Amino acid sequence: MKITSAALSLNVADVEASARFAAESFGFTEQMSADGFVSMAHPDLALNVIFLRTGLPTFRPASIAGAAGEGMLVALVVDRLDDEFARLAAAGAAVVTAPETEPWGERYCQVQDPNGIVWQLVEWVDTPPA
Repeated sequence: MKITSAALSLNVADVEASARFAAESFGFTEQMSADGFVSMAHPDLALNVIFLRTGLPTFRPASIAGAAGEGMLVALVVDRLDDEFARLAAAGAAVVTAPETEPWGERYCQVQDPNGIVWQLVEWVDTPPA
């Protein structure tokens, strides 16, 4: 199998709000859009994040056409997590989890977009910060 690209598609009530949050908070840019749809890309990722308005009649399978979010995180590995968290918090992002470090070296924080999508930033560290 040769995979040429990938995308994460998320159903949300307000497509524009999530797209704006992804752009302003993480540097994503709009690649294409139509009524109820926007595809966002980031210059450092080989993954598009697509926001679809919940309830689009073209969504398949209809049995899972509800809103995205429950039990799901959009995780991005970054450098200087604490600086990025401070920037997001200062910009008014809804903080879900302030930076903390797991025993296995995963330092992370979480913020939430206007549609409830949780964005998790991760930085791998050797030792917890003091």
